[in-house]
Amino acid sequence: MLSIQLNFSTLTNSLLSLQEAFSLCDSKLIEKVDNVPMLQLDIVWCYFVLRDVSCLEVAGTRLEKARVGFERSHGKDSSRFRVLQAGRQADLAIYVRLELLEGVVAYHNGQTEKASGYLTSAQAKYLQLQVPDEAISMLMDMGYEARSAKRALKMTGYDIQSSVDLLCEEREKKIRRQEEDRERQREILEQMRYGKTPMNKAVDLQKLKGLTNIGFEKYLAAEALRINENDADKALDLLTNPEENCILQNKIQAKRSRATRGSSSSRAAAARTARGTNNRQAFVRAPPHAVDGNAPPDAANGNLQEGNHADGNLPEGNDVDGNPPEGNDVDGNPPEGNDVDGNPPEGNGAQLLDSQEAMINEESVNQDVVMTDEVAVNDEETNSHPVPARDVSMESELAHELTGDALDDYDIEVSDEGQAIAEYLSLLESAASS
Repeated sequence: MLSIQLNFSTLTNSLLSLQEAFSLCDSKLIEKVDNVPMLQLDIVWCYFVLRDVSCLEVAGTRLEKARVGFERSHGKDSSRFRVLQAGRQADLAIYVRLELLEGVVAYHNGQTEKASGYLTSAQAKYLQLQVPDEAISMLMDMGYEARSAKRALKMTGYDIQSSVDLLCEEREKKIRRQEEDRERQREILEQMRYGKTPMNKAVDLQKLKGLTNIGFEKYLAAEALRINENDADKALDLLTNPEENCILQNKIQAKRSRATRGSSSSRAAAARTARGTNNRQAFVRAPPHAVDGNAPPDAANGNLQEGNHADGNLPEGNDVDGNPPEGNDVDGNPPEGNDVDGNPPEGNGAQLLDSQEAMINEESVNQDVVMTDEVAVNDEETNSHPVPARDVSMESELAHELTGDALDDYDIEVSDEGQAIAEYLSLLESAASS
């Protein structure tokens, strides 16, 4: 219980901060939407959950502002809201909570008759939101989820056909949002490839499309827009001027060459690093020998290892155990084509691993080259002002919150409200009978 109170206290503080943020917005715009009335309602609901009786006076003021705000944005008796939402009753749960809280404030202020009116109206709306299980089962048999089916039925007054229409409409909207999100991600990646303007702005893709539609190559048009701060007229003048166009192409080609040389150096460095690693591993695996090439100290006891000379020296090309290199014949001779140490021809064995690692590095670098090959790299003066990394996942999450399902805010589960309505109606009855 204490953790719940702490959570709602934190939520209340956040909502109060949000109220201050809304005060900075255009008042004419705010009057046309119900965000601020919803905020007032949520703050009073936190007061109610916290059982904070000391906030009764301010709670009553906030509820009055909420009702006025809802009437202004939703219209009288929600007429405007019904038109905008195609006759759906999505706002019914909001008014259940509003009238419940109005009844609670009136009850604690000793206005029993007024409290009874609010609570009775809230109870009637609450009963309208109780969806029959049969209707939910019918929609679930059609393949819809229980929560989506219940919400659709509440918003359409339990009309099955209207609920199906609403569910189909929401599914189409979701598909369109997903396509728009994917398109936006492609645009972001494309803009990243073109780099930033000297003023640290992304290349305008609409203007780029206009230039490519009249025949200019995309990478060339993108660079012309980039260096001209997305001024399409200046970019067009540059592209249609033969001398400046040639200079721009030479500049792009020079940057491509530098990028290619840089990628080649990276591949060579990766290959050298891989070979150095393999050599170190081979050195660690080999046991120490004397300077004169004699066998390890354990051979000093007079026991010659199999295949060693009388002086304890290993046969030429044999390993530390006296075994001939893997793949040698009975006499210890290396296979045809191998060197005197029994190593396979260049490109085999460990060197083959080196070449494979180099190929992997080359592929990864080549991908970077392809990215820079299609477009020009930023100017040096632009690189002096590094662009902070974008948190694309956070941007997508925020975009989803802004462009997601608009009806989610109205899909309020009113089970707690129903219990509170019954509790306060019981208190009113007890007060009236005493």
